[in-house]
Amino acid sequence: MLAHYGVVAVAVAIGLLTAGAFLLISHLSSLVGEGKPKEAKLSPYECGVEPVGDARQRFPVKFYVVAMLFIIFDVEIVFFYPWALQFRELGLLGFWAMAIFVTILVVGYLYLLRTGAFEWEWWEERPVTRALEEAVPVGVAQQGTGN
Repeated sequence: MLAHYGVVAVAVAIGLLTAGAFLLISHLSSLVGEGKPKEAKLSPYECGVEPVGDARQRFPVKFYVVAMLFIIFDVEIVFFYPWALQFRELGLLGFWAMAIFVTILVVGYLYLLRTGAFEWEWWEERPVTRALEEAVPVGVAQQGTGN
């Protein structure tokens, strides 16, 4: 019985040693160079474009609601696969259990559809979008205004 724990202890020890070795190698390689990261390494980078605006902008709650609804419906669809595999063995009881499950899903979907949870018009009306369109990078405004 205790022999099984020995294998687990060896696996944990190998994992810890590997992680420690990678951290040590990373630290030692940073000492070999100049010691300080270069300016390019410290600059924010987003797809080759300098970021404009505040990174901590607020998103409407609607954005998160739609994301959660997608995850909920996606996870519930996963329940269909094992049911389909065992459909013949489950018999009539399995059929009615899934019928109730699908009915609850459809009622929830219709409720969300009726309350407008899936509508995306809020994205076009966001004031942040207008602020980002009006934002001008530093230096560009100064170049255009001088005579």
